[in-house]
Amino acid sequence: MYIGKAVNLRRRVTSYWGDLRDRQHLLPMVRQIARVEAVVCQSEHEAAWLERSVLERRTPPWNLTAGGQEVEVIIRLDESARSSGLTVVHTADHAGSGIPAASIRYFGPYLGGARVRLAAAGLERIYPLAYAADRHRGTARDLAGLRGVDGSDRGRLATALAAVLDRDRAAVASLTSQLAARRDAAAGTEVFELAARIQAELAAVEWITCPQRLASLDHQDIDVAGWTAGLLVRFEIRAGRMCGWRQTPISYEQAQPWLAATPPSWVDFAQRNALLAARLAGDTPPCQAEKRRSTKPGLV
Repeated sequence: MYIGKAVNLRRRVTSYWGDLRDRQHLLPMVRQIARVEAVVCQSEHEAAWLERSVLERRTPPWNLTAGGQEVEVIIRLDESARSSGLTVVHTADHAGSGIPAASIRYFGPYLGGARVRLAAAGLERIYPLAYAADRHRGTARDLAGLRGVDGSDRGRLATALAAVLDRDRAAVASLTSQLAARRDAAAGTEVFELAARIQAELAAVEWITCPQRLASLDHQDIDVAGWTAGLLVRFEIRAGRMCGWRQTPISYEQAQPWLAATPPSWVDFAQRNALLAARLAGDTPPCQAEKRRSTKPGLV
């Protein structure tokens, strides 16, 4: 009936059975609720992608719009001598540009064009690849000189940018540390507008480098499954997007073909969500419930 996302699942769900206040229009929906299903995501960005992908395939009666309001974009890293730099684009296509394919890499996809452009600006603030092209003239050449950058730095800067966009932890930590230092220096000299701008870039960099794999550029089709307490949870990834899931009560033996076909890199995600599904369904075995009580509280 409705698809949404929440940071605190318990608080979000129980709010529907409390005082609806200005949400009285939801009362007919609440009266029809039979069960709640949930998927644990690793970040807000990942949850936003799952919500968008599911809503693009179908719009439940209590969702107002199909998909989301954010624009889908990708980041293009160009290492060529002619036009090096980062650009935010909508499609991974450089046919007819005359630039060798080996000089271009694409990263993403991401949600939010304005936010991703802020992130790209933050990346280039620390690693100014755009100033490492060979054909700068006039002001651009002077700015490149001020940055101490020329064509010989292209490979180094492109490698550093790619590491951040690939979510390498050390690379991301180094970038954010340098941005934070520049923000603090600007604030220390009372250049508060610059400090605020860099802080916005930091937040945007976190958005594009946080864990997110429910939407990718590889266009793969796979099924991912987890099983707990007689409940199989099967996720559908189509054209690189996780676009839905199904919960089916079956035995462990019946679930084996689905579990065996699940790629090893997805087993932890699938099993974690199978445990949550069983808990929400009220079918979690006592031993597993007791084990969770001894661990740090999670999403629920």
